[in-house]
Amino acid sequence: MTNAYRTVAERATARFEVQGSEFLGHVAPVDTVDEAESFVEAVSEEYADATHNVPAYRVPAGEPSERAPGAEPMLREYSSDDGEPTGSAGKPALNVLQQREVRNVAAVVTRYYGGTNLGVGGLARAYSRAVKEGVDAAGVIEERPHRSLVVETEYDDSGTVRGVIESTGVEFDADYGQRVRFDLRVPVEEVDALRERLNDATSGRVEIGE
Repeated sequence: MTNAYRTVAERATARFEVQGSEFLGHVAPVDTVDEAESFVEAVSEEYADATHNVPAYRVPAGEPSERAPGAEPMLREYSSDDGEPTGSAGKPALNVLQQREVRNVAAVVTRYYGGTNLGVGGLARAYSRAVKEGVDAAGVIEERPHRSLVVETEYDDSGTVRGVIESTGVEFDADYGQRVRFDLRVPVEEVDALRERLNDATSGRVEIGE
């Protein structure tokens, strides 16, 4: 079975104050570097009036389709101090993700300066706390690596295809347009077997992409 990993269950934000400065620890589950960067950008835009938006993330490098089934991905770890003193913000934020052994997760700590300098040690404690409380608010779960599949078929085969998909219990969305499209989120170790079942059930008429 493909190795499970720890990540956060959902997006969440934790908020607190330290000597007048307000800190908001935002976290979100993400599967790729692009998703992590998008989350960081979205938070930075939403809180553009903040003094700092400090990012940190741990996500697999490369696309899921590029990795062999069962292979542990190399992790891309990133953080930035976003203008805070060197080593006082980004690294403490990333350290929390490492120490909690969570991955496929992005964090952004928003700070509104309150007029009192906290010093490097005070900042490091505050940024660490923001990520810890954000992770706690989101909840930590055990997850298995997934891959996104797109399954398209004609209406004649759509009932059969949907039946096969539903029998596996995987997450999916269906779109009934000129053809029927199913967007699936499938555990990596189940992808090949599901492809085979869908092709067998439709005599190869189904189209399966990623």
